[in-house]
Amino acid sequence: IFEVRRVHNDITFIDSFLTPEFCRRQNMFSYAYNEKANVYEIESREFEEIKQRLLFGLTNAGRPIIYVKDGNHRNRGELLLGHAHGGGDLDKTYARDTLINLHKLWTRPVLVESTWDGVGGVMSYDGQEAKFVRGGKQEKL
Repeated sequence: IFEVRRVHNDITFIDSFLTPEFCRRQNMFSYAYNEKANVYEIESREFEEIKQRLLFGLTNAGRPIIYVKDGNHRNRGELLLGHAHGGGDLDKTYARDTLINLHKLWTRPVLVESTWDGVGGVMSYDGQEAKFVRGGKQEKL
């Protein structure tokens, strides 16, 4: 065990030693918030999903990984960001507030591309209005 502790950190330990058998024996599961029922509930008992959730919580301290895709999007000086979706959706309220604050610094429209509930979309703020388009349809924020 001392060798394992010396060689591995939390991420590499889970990646190397977590097994489907262990997850089954320990009755492990991943959970998510159900907005309709207003409760947390079991999302999955599938090994790969459990492992990905555990690893996601440890990678980048559980914070989303956001990167600049284009600093002159549509040749209009808009800032286009991308979200490296590792299994966790961006919180819509937090993302909107972040775009509003980024707009204050950038002074041009700011957009972020990501996936929410398995469907690709774009959230944007142009200085006046926050918009959210997912699956080709505009949704409320």
